[in-house]
Amino acid sequence: MIEWFQDIHAQIIDPARLPLAMTALLVVTLVGMIRGPLGGNAQPFFWHIIEIIFGKFGSRMDKAGRPEGDLIFRGFILCILALIFSILIGKGLEVLSFQYPKWSIIEILALCLTMTSGAMFAAQGRLYRAINEKNITPGAYFTIARSTRTDLSRNDDYTITRVGMGMGLKAFDKGMVAPILWYLILGITGAYLYAGLAAMQWIFGREGHSSGFGKSINALEELLGFVPNMLSGLFIALAGILTPTAGMTRAFLGLMKPKGKASYAEGGLPMTAAAYALNVSLGGPTQSLDGYAIKRSWVGPKGATAQLNAKHLHRAVYISFMAHILLLATLSGAMIVAP
Repeated sequence: MIEWFQDIHAQIIDPARLPLAMTALLVVTLVGMIRGPLGGNAQPFFWHIIEIIFGKFGSRMDKAGRPEGDLIFRGFILCILALIFSILIGKGLEVLSFQYPKWSIIEILALCLTMTSGAMFAAQGRLYRAINEKNITPGAYFTIARSTRTDLSRNDDYTITRVGMGMGLKAFDKGMVAPILWYLILGITGAYLYAGLAAMQWIFGREGHSSGFGKSINALEELLGFVPNMLSGLFIALAGILTPTAGMTRAFLGLMKPKGKASYAEGGLPMTAAAYALNVSLGGPTQSLDGYAIKRSWVGPKGATAQLNAKHLHRAVYISFMAHILLLATLSGAMIVAP
């Protein structure tokens, strides 16, 4: 049985990449918590690059009033260009890592650029202190708004808190589990392939509420992100048993319910698992930074409160941190059973 598992394990991932993935996880978490968000944006550094190169060009292509089919095609073409760019960057870094293999430093740093963790915790920590002191100024939620591309200037404290909680859960999925999984399967190129697609979805997808331009981008990202999203939901649900006042059983029961769940584009299984584990209501309508209405669904148990405060944010950070610990433990376990 063990030999069969090891054989499957070796066919899916390269065991030699496991310690590098673990190192990258620790580096991104620790450095991000110490350094904080870069330029007021807690998303992965490579996402910043994609935004700089393709953001303004895509915004000019996404013109209101054009036929939906035209917008979908434009979005698809731009997404393919971004993917080609991401693959070339990934391949280039792989070659560089091969030429300078000492301690695999280049490979670890390259993977780190596709990930985020500690910077998100730092942004949530700043918001927590502001809520706790009842002094929520624009500076307290600037990183939350920038990182989620959400206009929070007209929202109440409850909405700001919900967005801040959701940001960390989505980051665990798209900025930690997904790039690590694709790195283990396809190497640095795989991590950059996914990161480029996730960045395009972050810029233009509007969490599934795009008028057309982001529809093909959302569909392509979901193809690569579906399995990581399931794994992220599993880790969040399991983390419920390690989080005070949370409930692992509630989380798993919530994942099986037909209603009260987040769509994939709105956070999917991690968002759903956290809402049920913490017995809160997440999601809810907001507005994007470019003025589009984001009509998020309400996620969580029936009757759960949506009036969230510092205590709820603290619990969300805690369950996300425990999920990181479980991910690290899983990678360590995979090293043990690796052939």
